[in-house]
Amino acid sequence: MCTVVIDVPTAPGEPVRVLAVRDEDRDRPWRGIGPWWPERDGIVGVRDDRAGGAWLAVDPTARRLAVLLNREDLSDRRDDEVVSRGSVPLDAVGAGIPSRPATRGFNLVEVDATGAHLVEWDGLVSRRTPLTPGTHMVAHHAVDDPGTPRIARWLDAFRGAGLAAGDDWWMPWLGVIERATHEPEASVLRRDAHDGLVLESLLVCVASIGPDGVDLREATLAEPGRWDAGLVDALRESVPLARPSVAARAEASQ
Repeated sequence: MCTVVIDVPTAPGEPVRVLAVRDEDRDRPWRGIGPWWPERDGIVGVRDDRAGGAWLAVDPTARRLAVLLNREDLSDRRDDEVVSRGSVPLDAVGAGIPSRPATRGFNLVEVDATGAHLVEWDGLVSRRTPLTPGTHMVAHHAVDDPGTPRIARWLDAFRGAGLAAGDDWWMPWLGVIERATHEPEASVLRRDAHDGLVLESLLVCVASIGPDGVDLREATLAEPGRWDAGLVDALRESVPLARPSVAARAEASQ
C-alpha cells in the first residue's frame, strides 16, 4: 500500500519533487506533519500514534526526506523478533538505517538536495539503489514495477504531465490522480482489503527538496480513498518547517 511519485531532476541544483499518498486503516490514530519526536531535535513528520513512529519524516536543516511503504516480508521471523517500521524514516533522515533492519519488509524512498535512493528490504536482503533522473513511481515492489496496476496504468501519464512552474508544480500530477479515480482497479487513491483490514488513502503530501531548502505540504482527504477538490487548496498551504521552540517540543511530547 501507499504510493510515491518522484521526479529526479536532470540539471544539477534543481529540486527533487515528491508526491506521496498514505494508505492506512482509517481508525488507526495518527497526526499530520509536526515535531512529534522531541528526542530527535528538528525532525518533523507524519506520526503513527499507535506505534509512535513516522510514515514520512523530514530534517529541514539537513534537507533530507524519507517516506515509508510496506513491502512483503520473506523472512520466517516471528512477530516478537521484529520491531515497528515507524523508526525507519526517522533513522533515515538522521544517522541512517542498518543494512539488515530489525523490521518487516519495506520500501523506503530517501531524498536529499542532490537526488534520491530507494531502499528495498524484504526481510532477507537489503538493496539501496539510486533513482535515475526522470519521473518514477514506487509502491510495494520495485521502482516503476509494471506488475503493480496503478504503476502500469499511470506512470507514463505522470511522465507526460510533467511539472508546472512555480509553487503549484504538483498540479499536473494531481490531475492524473483525479483521472485515475475513474478506474478503481488502478486508482492511486485507494480502498483495499488487506490482511483483514480495509486500507484507504488518507493523506497526500507534496515536497520539494533542493539546495534552497525543503517545502512540504499536506492535504487530508475529506473521505478516505475518494477524490475531493479541496485537496488543491490544502496543498497550497505550506507547512512551517522552522526548528520548533523548546516549549513547542515539550508540548508535542505530551
